[in-house]
Amino acid sequence: MDVFLVPVAEDRYELYCEEQDDVEHPSEPPPSGFFRRMRHRFQAMLAEAERDRRREAEDDASPPKGMMARIKARTLRWVAESIAEQRLLWQLRRRTDACLKYPHDLPEAHALEILRRQLGRDFERHRFWLAIDSIGLIASSVLMLLPGPNLVAYYFGFRIVGHYLSVRGARQGLTRLSWRTDPSPPLSCLRAIVSAPPDVRAEEVDRVATALRLEHLASFFQRAAVS
Repeated sequence: MDVFLVPVAEDRYELYCEEQDDVEHPSEPPPSGFFRRMRHRFQAMLAEAERDRRREAEDDASPPKGMMARIKARTLRWVAESIAEQRLLWQLRRRTDACLKYPHDLPEAHALEILRRQLGRDFERHRFWLAIDSIGLIASSVLMLLPGPNLVAYYFGFRIVGHYLSVRGARQGLTRLSWRTDPSPPLSCLRAIVSAPPDVRAEEVDRVATALRLEHLASFFQRAAVS
């Protein structure tokens, strides 16, 4: 597994990867028990969101018709954004080794320090929100008295599963995973253009993405880079 330390400002970095999405295809029928059913629905929603994302990337998706279809499309976009944000951590939880590719003008020790600091911050952040959303799920149980599906509970349940997997991934990356390092000259080129306007830096970012064989690096960099 390759993890890229991408410079998005003069002194700020973000971790990035494009590993194949670790989406399990849930079995049928749904298992018994609230949390197992929630995990089952979580995996089903991830799989559908990934299929929808691939259809959009291939220009094979027609605009949704009807209010419910539009609501579902917005929900899947939100799920896809959550996947993109937490993909790296979800991938790490099942890995035993990985390679950190970092700008070649950055000392190796500093790159590893940034990696551990990022994973530590992610661990604390997702653990905090895991606790908060667990409280929200418990509080939403009062809505079970109302007719119809408890959408609030489903929302908190989705977030709980996502934060739980992220906590596991961050812990794996910090304590159990063996890291190799590989200095990357193309990544160093990104630091020189972070202050340029988005339209100016787009061409250089595309060249770096091509050199690193990263399909979605350009869009990630344009979102994350700080002028």
